[in-house]
Amino acid sequence: MRIIKLLCFFVVFQMSAQQGGMWIPSLLEGMNEDEMQSLGSKLTAKDIYDVNNSSLKDAIGHFNGGCTSEVISERGLVLTNHHCGFSQIQSHSSLENDYLKDGFWAMSLEEELPNEGLYIEFIVSIHDVSETVLKGINNSMTEKEKQSLIDQNRNAVMDSWPKEEWQDVKTKSFYKGNQYFLFVTERFEDIRLVGAPPSSIGKFGSDTDNWVFPRHTGDFSLFRIYADKNNRPAKYSKDNVPYRPKHFLPVSLDGIEEGDFTMVFGFPGRTNEYLPAVAIEHITEEYNPTNIAIREAALKVIDAKMKASDEVRIKYASKQARIANAWKKWIGENLGIEKSDAVAKRREFEATFTKALKENNLEEKYAHILPEFDRLYKDFAPINIKRRNFTEVFLVTNELMQMTYRLYKFEQALVDNPEDFEKQKPDLIQRFKKIHKNYDVDVDKGVYLNVMPLYGESIDASIYDKTALTNLDSALKLLEGDVKKVLKNINKDAAYAYAKPIIEEYFNTIDPEYKEKNELITALQTDYMTALMKALPNERYFPDANSTLRVTYGQVRGYSPSDAVYYSPVTYLEGIMEKYIPDDYEFDVPQKLIDLYNTKDFGPYADNNGKVPVCFIGTNHTTGGNSGSPAIDAYGNLIGLNFDRVWEGTMSDMNYDPEICRNIMVDIRYVLFIIDKYAGAKHLIEEMKLVSKTAQ
Repeated sequence: MRIIKLLCFFVVFQMSAQQGGMWIPSLLEGMNEDEMQSLGSKLTAKDIYDVNNSSLKDAIGHFNGGCTSEVISERGLVLTNHHCGFSQIQSHSSLENDYLKDGFWAMSLEEELPNEGLYIEFIVSIHDVSETVLKGINNSMTEKEKQSLIDQNRNAVMDSWPKEEWQDVKTKSFYKGNQYFLFVTERFEDIRLVGAPPSSIGKFGSDTDNWVFPRHTGDFSLFRIYADKNNRPAKYSKDNVPYRPKHFLPVSLDGIEEGDFTMVFGFPGRTNEYLPAVAIEHITEEYNPTNIAIREAALKVIDAKMKASDEVRIKYASKQARIANAWKKWIGENLGIEKSDAVAKRREFEATFTKALKENNLEEKYAHILPEFDRLYKDFAPINIKRRNFTEVFLVTNELMQMTYRLYKFEQALVDNPEDFEKQKPDLIQRFKKIHKNYDVDVDKGVYLNVMPLYGESIDASIYDKTALTNLDSALKLLEGDVKKVLKNINKDAAYAYAKPIIEEYFNTIDPEYKEKNELITALQTDYMTALMKALPNERYFPDANSTLRVTYGQVRGYSPSDAVYYSPVTYLEGIMEKYIPDDYEFDVPQKLIDLYNTKDFGPYADNNGKVPVCFIGTNHTTGGNSGSPAIDAYGNLIGLNFDRVWEGTMSDMNYDPEICRNIMVDIRYVLFIIDKYAGAKHLIEEMKLVSKTAQ
């Protein structure tokens, strides 16, 4: 059976291993509470998570399912990253009102901008439902039978769980399917843009500085949550009012010093900390390099076109950022794995595991696992690469191919259920409109010419001249008429005729083979997790990230990325001026910021040395999804805003190393400085609760 005693999860720990981990906030009492306090925290576990009283968790919101945000006033003012709100800022931008270039600041509630589809979700409570979800599971079942029963049990527990009518529930798997938690949630869907600095501040350094330190990026934006008159979630309405939160974070003016306690509270997306060495080798030596090459080929075209045209820059700003982000992250991940000698160290750990199996008389049950991993990954690697390369070409980098992909899905749905035509068509129309809102055919054609050969397919550039899909009006005309006419029109289109055999190969061959082989690896990974905790019960285990609310704690620390190089943990405004390159799309600086620097008009936001801090780094274990997470001090106050990791430290998704891994945070004093002195939005400062021990 897959149930194991929960005592295995929360084990004896060594004080020498205090860094790393993404911990469930409802289970901090004991080991985690002691660890945090040994690092300088003055918080109790109940200060962080309490069902019956307001606590820090009530201020932490899941921002649109991909980032984190925090409430910083009693009127629902929310802080997150500039890059998390980037698509909303872009959607309100035009050549006449270029909020990407100039920034945006609402000087009253009436000026705040609504955002269709944007939501912030809060966790009301967390519950262990492992026993119920895993009831009836036994080793005689096939993996499909186990999963079917688990799904039935999960649905049953969610259907019967008590909740308010405006609340929802979800369950998530932890420890590779050995444990399950249920989350009661509240989702707010009236979220309005309040403020954002220009990209020259919010995205300063752009691709060059992305994933690296020293960093000087003011990566923040402000939103506000609106609720109905009863303070409950509601769709957008002019009658809605600012949300009154159960808790909001006070904002500290005291700043930070090396060695200070830091806690990052948020929704990390995905990690794989318990992969075998063979998996890490596959990812860094085979899987990542091919995807890096595809994105690099796309960026070569997009970057050049964006530099040449403001119109293209606005259209492709969000797309370029998404493509470039993972591209550079994968490069850094590979560097970090090599620098830390992670594969060799993982093999050493596996040798310890193998020895422990023998010592605990567990060889017969679990000794097959590591050799089986070697066999499975050798067979899995080619199809895993091919499947991801398809995703990169057809869903990430090239928009014409993305449209053909959507048409294929549309056609297949109608082949099976032609009566669903009127239901399926509106969704496809909306997808086309969304793509064409920020589409440039010359950019897309250049991307196609660069990336398609890397997937291994021949190029036919003429499809861009013959297809109806590169123009929204003609694309929508393909969908006019009855089912037979529409399907005939689609299949006559030159781009669709070109792409359809490639897409068919993906759905008929590549994806099924991937799923079949991945299922075996997933099942073995579950057994490996179980075996680890039985053979080595005194190791320190935390569940992999899965987009649920987590606490990670550490300290402000500098680091040494290479021989004879050491980075102190804090950067300053003067560093922005040192990097300043007039009219450069990455390193230009607004004239007003230059003036503030020259006149030393820093207000109360300067450090003790008279300089304005911009960013700092710490040992917090973060990943994608932690963007926008608050950096919280020992007393529960906001001191910064998490937004990135150092380049080599991106390997922390597979291998956290406290010597190398650092998260990067905007200092909250820089955020306040920009809001107050640069934007002149003092009303927002006055709305916050500013605290300072030195003023007491």
